[in-house]
Amino acid sequence: MKRKLIRMSLAAMMTVAALGFTSCKEEENQNTEDAKAAAIAEQFVDHTVAPTYGALAAKAEQLADQLAALKARPTNAGVQQACETFLAAREEWEKSEAFLFGAAGDFGIDPHIDSWPLDENAFATLMNSPAMIESLDAEDGDAVAGERLGNALLGFHGIEYILFEDGHAKDVSKITANQWIYVAAVAGDLRNRCYQLEVGWIGNKAPKSHIDKLDDLEMAYTVAGSNNSYGDNLKNAGKAGSTYTSRTAALIAILQGCSDIADEVGSSKISAAWQGEDITYIESPYSQKSIVDFRNNIISIRNAYMGGVDGQRDESRSLQSYVHGLNASLDARIQKAIENALDKINAMPAPFVLHYSDAANGEAVEACDALSRVISEAIGMIQKNQ
Repeated sequence: MKRKLIRMSLAAMMTVAALGFTSCKEEENQNTEDAKAAAIAEQFVDHTVAPTYGALAAKAEQLADQLAALKARPTNAGVQQACETFLAAREEWEKSEAFLFGAAGDFGIDPHIDSWPLDENAFATLMNSPAMIESLDAEDGDAVAGERLGNALLGFHGIEYILFEDGHAKDVSKITANQWIYVAAVAGDLRNRCYQLEVGWIGNKAPKSHIDKLDDLEMAYTVAGSNNSYGDNLKNAGKAGSTYTSRTAALIAILQGCSDIADEVGSSKISAAWQGEDITYIESPYSQKSIVDFRNNIISIRNAYMGGVDGQRDESRSLQSYVHGLNASLDARIQKAIENALDKINAMPAPFVLHYSDAANGEAVEACDALSRVISEAIGMIQKNQ
């Protein structure tokens, strides 16, 4: 009887030990996965979001300064220079559209600075309103523009409308004094909103002058009224104070942003005009850089997925490596879909505003749709593995 009891006790001890080993092993695996996800989030914030929004804020500031100077002394050389700065800022913005969640979404910045088409009737009314022109010409004209003009008169496309004509810098003789007042004020508001994106994501790592400007305007830039930046919020996913309940929830948010912009490029930005649903719904028609915009949107996906902007990429701390570890075949399909979307967009005849019905545009639509769907597959896989 004693021997039997001893054997039973040993068996029980072995079972407990085995359960303990399994529990430790599971905990160790979970810690490893958490560490991977944390590294990916950190890489994404510091080497994809931060350099993109930092460059955007710097270019928007430069553009606002140039247009303020042109309002006082307009020249053709100055217009040409402003056009180049505009396109440089525009490139950074379009390369940020894979991460329109966070500050861009919470503060309504995307529609505020990137709505199209421009409302030409409202613009004509504005140009014939001495009181509004006087308000825009005041020292706080940037704030007046942001608060009193509708989205269809603000942002990149309001500025583009003034500076460009048929894909080229507009002759200075065609820009009126009232238009210079308007575009300088709108550029000031664009700068402020780009500061809001930058400061919103990187907090006190942003230039102090940018933070001070937002504080002067009483513009919010933290998460849900807290003291957290959007970057810290993502990095601290799964911890107290973060709006993300888990590390994987943060990764899913990044992938969802990628899927959303791939879908938007195909089903909206290209397809609306290509299918004849709305031939006025063409992004960047005055500079005729629509295809450049589309391409940069896909590059924003590549940067987010592959672990950073060019020169700062670390694929070992990327979503690509994470997905590869779960399903190498799916990762390969995502990478192929990214490059295929870029190839099909590059094959579109330019400018899009003059060739929106070309058959090649349909191939780009299909490629963007395929990219959105394959990224959605990765989201579903990660959700199942949580």
